[in-house]
Amino acid sequence: MLSEMIKEEYIQLGIEAADWEDAIRQSAKPLLHNGKITVEYIEKIIETTQTLGPYIVITKYVALPHAPTQYGALDLAMGITTLKTPVVSGNKTNDPVKYLFCMSAKDSETHLESMAALVNLLSDQKFYQILDTAKNPRDILNYIIEKE
Repeated sequence: MLSEMIKEEYIQLGIEAADWEDAIRQSAKPLLHNGKITVEYIEKIIETTQTLGPYIVITKYVALPHAPTQYGALDLAMGITTLKTPVVSGNKTNDPVKYLFCMSAKDSETHLESMAALVNLLSDQKFYQILDTAKNPRDILNYIIEKE
């Protein structure tokens, strides 16, 4: 379940980011500090984005920073970061990015059910309202739990 991947301490609201690269680093901080990913994992996300383009931008305003497991995904986790000022990723269709869902998965299967739940949330306009108006991380987590 998505709520099992996301902890209150992985949610950051109104973060300032200089550019898309800084936004990725900022979004990954909670997972790094909680031992869910390594620095190498963050660098691989940035390197792959530089090489392939903004593959992590999955829909309007939303990025899903992630990299292959072998580059330092230590445990199943997802962080949520909202940006105070959206950043341009280079994805003309979905820019600017305002919400980042940094993800770590130990393998290619354990996160699939959670990803389906995330897709449902991303098609829910009320979820974006919650992201925009939340006063604290608990507001977002409570909404996710309520939708499960």
